[in-house]
Amino acid sequence: MNNSESTTEKEVFSMPRIGDKAPEFKAVTTQGEINFPSDYKGEWAILFSHPADFTPVCTSEFMTFAHLEEKFNKANCKLVGLSVDGLYSHIAWLRTIKDKIKFNGMENVEVKFPLIEDITMEVAKKYGMIQPGEHKTQAVRAVFFVDPESVVRAIIYYPLSLGRNFDEIYRALIAMQTSDKFNVATPADWEPGKDVIVSPAGSCGVAEERMTSTEDLTCEDWFFCTKKLDKDLVLNEVLKS
Repeated sequence: MNNSESTTEKEVFSMPRIGDKAPEFKAVTTQGEINFPSDYKGEWAILFSHPADFTPVCTSEFMTFAHLEEKFNKANCKLVGLSVDGLYSHIAWLRTIKDKIKFNGMENVEVKFPLIEDITMEVAKKYGMIQPGEHKTQAVRAVFFVDPESVVRAIIYYPLSLGRNFDEIYRALIAMQTSDKFNVATPADWEPGKDVIVSPAGSCGVAEERMTSTEDLTCEDWFFCTKKLDKDLVLNEVLKS
């Protein structure tokens, strides 16, 4: 097989990177037409994909996201789902979820956030949600965090068989908002109320000052300093009243 034949038969799927502007698209959804990300300018958005309607793992995820939607809204974040199924399939599936499905103590769950119709896989391909090694016609479980300036801030990918951890998705959102508002970093397993990390010193003088400072810093060494950040202060700043 020559190179031209190989290129023709093997389609390349790209994906946006952290720090890129979120690729733009217009789409039909269960909540009407949307323009992404322009419709969400000024607020955070989580764009997530799932393999197919009427599948059990996806059903459990949509019920969980719908159950948590108000919690994400209070954090100035909107949810947008996607699969390569059609609009009527989406509507029938979401109706079935509300009328028949019970999961993890939840029932009568109404999905109110938009679910994108992507039969052509145009959006899924634009966001690298189609992973041919996993499946050529179903989107993997991708999660894109897009900030108020329409910049991709974080990306999480899961295989078809693995349901997402929604506590982690919410934790990541709050952590990034905290970093933005307080100019800090968040360490491993950080949650609101735990100590945050102060950016490493940029000079020898600053490093020495930190080690001898009486400020409310705890420095294990010149490059590893933490400080307390009150949980209520964090939540009051990042959550909408």
